[in-house]
Amino acid sequence: MKARPAIFFDRDGVVNVSPGAGYVLRVADFKLMPGIAEVLAWSRAQGFYTVLVTSQQGVGKGLMSQQDLDAIHALLQASLAPHQAAFDRIYSCTDLAGQGTRRKPSPEMIFEAAADLSIDLAASALVGDHDRDIQMARNAGLGFAVRLAGENPLGEPGDALANSIPEVFSALQRWHRAQLPR
Repeated sequence: MKARPAIFFDRDGVVNVSPGAGYVLRVADFKLMPGIAEVLAWSRAQGFYTVLVTSQQGVGKGLMSQQDLDAIHALLQASLAPHQAAFDRIYSCTDLAGQGTRRKPSPEMIFEAAADLSIDLAASALVGDHDRDIQMARNAGLGFAVRLAGENPLGEPGDALANSIPEVFSALQRWHRAQLPR
């Protein structure tokens, strides 16, 4: 199978409205970020895999169950499906600090997706709202990383810094156009 590029997305603060310092623990608290369905639909229409890579320590801390997390992700997929924007795969790390090897900025979740879907990492991108997201993209050898500015301190701006989902969309479109054969 020929490798295809992907766009990787962090969840809280990018795909859904950030819960702030806490966690989205219940389906009732999950709200899609305005405009993200259009970004995902465009990504898929351009031939990119769309992959969610998310840290969910709420499970590891016992604040929610794996079933709660699965229900939130089922709602996410159901909310995106009418827009032809559902994720191709979802990877979650529920480990606490010091446990396992999948916690961001480790590229392990990206490498799992690359093996599962045959992804061309150098031709892929990531959208995140935290330094560890951008570091994960670098550690995986991704070709482009967009940092969505927000409530997290900004140390790693990525290749593009966006202040809103429309700016993320524009940055991804510019990057994609620059990759097209001339």
